[in-house]
Amino acid sequence: MAQITCQNLSLGYDGRILLSGLSFSVRAGDYCCIVGENGAGKTTLMKALLGLLSPAGGSITAGDGLKKEEIGYMPQQTSFQRDFPASVREIVLSGCQSRCGFRPYYGRAEKARAADAMEKMGIRHLAGRCYRELSGGQQQRVLLARALCAASRMLLLDEPVSGLDPRAAGDMYRLIDGLNKRDGLTVLMISHDIKTAVTYASHILHIGPSCFFGTMGEYLKHDAGKQMGGGIC
Repeated sequence: MAQITCQNLSLGYDGRILLSGLSFSVRAGDYCCIVGENGAGKTTLMKALLGLLSPAGGSITAGDGLKKEEIGYMPQQTSFQRDFPASVREIVLSGCQSRCGFRPYYGRAEKARAADAMEKMGIRHLAGRCYRELSGGQQQRVLLARALCAASRMLLLDEPVSGLDPRAAGDMYRLIDGLNKRDGLTVLMISHDIKTAVTYASHILHIGPSCFFGTMGEYLKHDAGKQMGGGIC
């Protein structure tokens, strides 16, 4: 059963339509990579999936019992966020806010969840460090751990390797792949790195003048895949 289904979806801002007629579905355990040119509407789609933007037309339906609080979100990092003066532990713990209800503090369960997320990301030894003192790759691991605190069934990732060197990017991709294959989290990830996307993704959603959704193998045979990937094989 699909966790998210979009039917004939149209999205835009201020009366300008960026996407129209988009239909696809994501099932539990899928690893879907969202690709397309800059300005095609990839981040806009992700905001709509999170309920932060209302569709201009069509529908987005959650299924398989998926709840909003079971989705973790890792947005693109801004230059301001890179210089944020908080500890790694504080930032990761902030991903548990939705689990606290009306409590103005983090309980034992939230602290244990944050510790587990840091362990999975290999950053537990950095818990007391100031976030802005970390390398770019370490900062991205912190943000992924934060998203992991909120996620029990699905992760939405917006350019999680943006600005990273090839080695750090490769490490991040392997961590995300482990969360999908080992922990069973459904992953929807925006990426400009098509070659790496087809290495890990089970499905590709291509957004552009003509949209495509299908398996990685189907994408490589489709005109959209050939144009974006430059003949990847």
